[in-house]
Amino acid sequence: MKIAFIVDPLDEFKIYKDSTFAMMREAAARQHDLYTLQQEDVVWESGVVTGYARKLQLTGEPHAWYRSDASAALPLKSFDAVVMRKDPPFDMEYVYSTYLLELAQSQGARVFNNPRAIRDCNEKLTIARFPQFTAPTLVTRHARLIHEFLAVHDDIILKPLDGMGGTSVFRVTAVDPNLNVIIETITHYGRRTIMAQRYIPSIVDGDKRILLIGGKPVPFVLARIPKPGETRGNLAAGGTGVARELTPRDREIAETLGPQLEAQGLLLVGLDVIGDYLTEVNVTSPTCFQEITEQSGFNVAAMLLDALEHAVEH
Repeated sequence: MKIAFIVDPLDEFKIYKDSTFAMMREAAARQHDLYTLQQEDVVWESGVVTGYARKLQLTGEPHAWYRSDASAALPLKSFDAVVMRKDPPFDMEYVYSTYLLELAQSQGARVFNNPRAIRDCNEKLTIARFPQFTAPTLVTRHARLIHEFLAVHDDIILKPLDGMGGTSVFRVTAVDPNLNVIIETITHYGRRTIMAQRYIPSIVDGDKRILLIGGKPVPFVLARIPKPGETRGNLAAGGTGVARELTPRDREIAETLGPQLEAQGLLLVGLDVIGDYLTEVNVTSPTCFQEITEQSGFNVAAMLLDALEHAVEH
């Protein structure tokens, strides 16, 4: 196959842990042709959605890990698969990219994940579709409602709807001396909608990342354990990843959501689960491939490539 990856700058990759690199390495091992382009390299010109793409060769070296050709203008429909792996923030530039990729689909491109599904499935708000799995949650920009929610639940988490890696996530209690300023800051004085969730004490055992590939769960999760004194388990916030087998509750959540999300065109999804509760549904660029593979021996990238090859063939 001829696969184009839409990515962040290659020189910023940390290949020892990067999930997109794991995909590329598995694809190269299967003799697929690799191309890369960045978000700004996707354009609409002369009526065609085109990518200014570079053919990529992996060197197998830890530092100068790739070589690439000069960029060439190629219609996105000329690739067997276009894999959208641009990291958030999910800003308007990201939205514009989904519009262009959706137009490319109408011209015959095969895009994974489906750009409309990426746009429609906010990584925080999508949990509202599955209330049977969620802790008490409030979505609002009104300070009064946040105070009322806190009065009921005593200990809550506040987070923006467009963050990643644990950025701007606050744990607050009613006696927090900075409570008002935190609410003012995170809501931009009532101009930005945020999410409040009841604090889940099970976070001490890890914020579990469950990967869904082709609607089916990877048999191991990565439990991201917060460092001492920290509420957030995100690896980007200093958490430690520990691979574990899915619990019965993990499997129930995964097997309920998997077919529904796959039906929307979401080939790869990362569910975040704390204890027994679903907290996020990640659809932009889910990670943790390498950590799970290294600790469990299960080749996550191979499962992804199997699903991608199957999707392209069918």
